[in-house]
Amino acid sequence: MSVDMKLNMALPCRISVFTEKGGTRIGLIKPTRMLSALSDDPGLGEIAEDVEGKTIRMIDNAR
Repeated sequence: MSVDMKLNMALPCRISVFTEKGGTRIGLIKPTRMLSALSDDPGLGEIAEDVEGKTIRMIDNAR
C-alpha cells in the first residue's frame, strides 16, 4: 500500500468456500486481476503474482 493507497480496497484477499451441486468449492478473485484494475504501477505485478501463487498453493494444500 505504500505504492498506491487505492490498494486497500483489495484487502484482505478474498477466498470463498461454498457448496455447489453436492461438492465443496473454493474460489478467489486473482490478485493479478484485482491489482491491475486498481493501479497502473507495473511494479505491483510481481507482488500480485507472488501473493496469487502463495494463495493458490494454500488452497491446493487444503483440498
